[in-house]
Amino acid sequence: MNRPTPGRAAQVPVLALGDVLLVSLQGELHDEMAEQLHHDITSRIATSSVTGVVIDISGVDIVDSFLGRVLAEIASTARLLAARTVLAGMRPAVAITLVELGLTLPGLVTALDVDRAMELLSQRGT
Repeated sequence: MNRPTPGRAAQVPVLALGDVLLVSLQGELHDEMAEQLHHDITSRIATSSVTGVVIDISGVDIVDSFLGRVLAEIASTARLLAARTVLAGMRPAVAITLVELGLTLPGLVTALDVDRAMELLSQRGT
């Protein structure tokens, strides 16, 4: 289990599956952890042959405006580095909250689950 060390946020695991990075968010993601995740994903894309990123949020109960913005920024940064991002596993309550907050998450394609996200990334033009 990743535990925070003094002065550093706990890290969210970023797994490589071929040319796709898989990130599975579980529970609450604090602001510092979200920013660290953005940095970690960007670094991995820039230093490897990654063409896609799947962010699985099925284990997240709440997406606030900050996390929504960070997810959109991850997608924008990935796109600038020639990688596509798919957000997978959004719960209905999270979708309703995002709409109520007025967050559109530009640049993020969504899928119901990780399998469908991987299918989307395997298709050209997504």
